[in-house]
Amino acid sequence: MEALKGYPSYRNSGLPWLGAIPEHWDVRRNGRLFAERVETGFEDLPILEVSLRTGVRVRDMENGARKQQMADRSKYKRAAKGDVAYNMMRMWQGAVGVAPVDGLISPAYVVARPFPEVDPRFYTYLFRTSAYMREVNKFSRGIVSVRNRLYWDEFKQMPSAFPPTDEQTHIADFLDDHGRRTTRLIRNKRRLIGLLNEQKQAIINRAVTRGLNPNTKLEPTGLYWMPNVPSGWRLKRFKFLARIRQGQVDPRLSEHKDKILIAPNHIASASGEIHSFESAQSQGADSGKYEVSAGEIVYSKIRPHLRKAAISPVDGLCSADMYPIKPNNSEVLSEFFLKLLLSYEFTTYAVDCSMRVAMPKINREALGDCWLAYPGIDEQREILAWIHDQTRPLQEAKKRADQEIRLIQEYRERLIADVITGKLDVRHIEIVASADEPIADEDDALDEDLEAEDTDELAEALD
Repeated sequence: MEALKGYPSYRNSGLPWLGAIPEHWDVRRNGRLFAERVETGFEDLPILEVSLRTGVRVRDMENGARKQQMADRSKYKRAAKGDVAYNMMRMWQGAVGVAPVDGLISPAYVVARPFPEVDPRFYTYLFRTSAYMREVNKFSRGIVSVRNRLYWDEFKQMPSAFPPTDEQTHIADFLDDHGRRTTRLIRNKRRLIGLLNEQKQAIINRAVTRGLNPNTKLEPTGLYWMPNVPSGWRLKRFKFLARIRQGQVDPRLSEHKDKILIAPNHIASASGEIHSFESAQSQGADSGKYEVSAGEIVYSKIRPHLRKAAISPVDGLCSADMYPIKPNNSEVLSEFFLKLLLSYEFTTYAVDCSMRVAMPKINREALGDCWLAYPGIDEQREILAWIHDQTRPLQEAKKRADQEIRLIQEYRERLIADVITGKLDVRHIEIVASADEPIADEDDALDEDLEAEDTDELAEALD
């Protein structure tokens, strides 16, 4: 990487977002690089989907929580292997990729057939750069910005860099190889984070379900998911310890659209940590949401095995896929209650009560009927203080690993942008073919599934 330098000579591209390009590169409109493919009637082909992270892939219709495809497959468009497909409404977020096989794509997507002199991998890298995605917004049309669509007629007018074909391929090979190396490095760091989280969760789980005294006598409860509890602890049903807020609001109203909206994908599994915040407006929210107050718990009712719950740091909104929960703090502290909801014992109960095979969820009645064991307020405070001291080194190690991953990702994005726009010359870099393919971390794979579902459902709902 340190040996990478610019090209010997440059010229002005005439495009502010692209800047100077190598002397021998050209600039062409997308209509000279791709032709729109609109072919239907191939019902036997597999369904393809677009993930914001991994591009186009075959949709897994057999493995658990997958959305059902449209009943009339004859309306789906054919995408041939090597075609570029993009979601008209989310191209500005990078919802674009190369079809890995012949397949069917949502009729609300655009399929672009590359001309012989085009390597589609080069252009999907280009299309996913931040500079290009800003251009996508300029060429998109819609009633409101979050509902803008990039139609084919506008896409084909967009200008793109055009290196010689063999150089396109070499650049794509270089970025693919760098991506494999980056993926392995990040995967190993995420495995470390996973081990740190497991150790932290084991410490927390034992403390909130057994207390701090290892010699405490246990008493039987008769409950299969929580057979024993420390002697002297109280035992009550969920509904007598906390209230689940009811009544949804319209996030499009002026008093709500700028509020923070928390959804399951904003919360890290089993950690109780919210890793990102966005306003309802920026997320394009248009269906009913729950109001949530600062200090209240949000708990994901879908896929309870993922243990997605957290304390909201602000007054805002939460997804209808979550329950806003207000504990009775005279009985149980919010932070202690959160840790009970994240415990293995409670999760066992929640999973067993989940409904529907396609998208398991726990309803209000089942949640309210769950028994919970807890000590007095003073002991809760002692347990929470002990947990904080015991898990602090683990949390600090996790933060370091998270920061390293962010720096690696930032470097990767910067490298892609510089190489794909000709700011760095990689023609002299020898690519050693590798049989290893990027393997997504399990958490990433889940997030990609959710992103793909959201992307497809949004597009198909607007057909």
